Amino acid sequence: MLGGVEQLVLLALVRLGRDSYGVTVRDEIERRTGRDAHFGTVYTTLARLEDKGFVTSRLGDPTSERGGRRKKHFAITAAGTRQLTESLRGLKTMTRGLGARLELP
Repeated sequence: MLGGVEQLVLLALVRLGRDSYGVTVRDEIERRTGRDAHFGTVYTTLARLEDKGFVTSRLGDPTSERGGRRKKHFAITAAGTRQLTESLRGLKTMTRGLGARLELP
């Protein structure tokens, strides 16, 4: 099973597509959940997900607005998609029968 932050990061990657990077992932999580997402937490989670084979990364081109530095772009893998689907299915199953206020749609 994925942890809660891992689920949020993978869901953000699904929403954002292949050109996601740490800042956009953090912003998407904050915008959609209303929760603070710290850069360190997001980048640590992305690295852990990459180690597990659920995320891939690539370096983008250097940009002048970043002082010649490159962005590291992330994308969810097929294995990551399977794991996320399984994890969300498990959550949905666990909420079934708990009442309308706690059930996931």
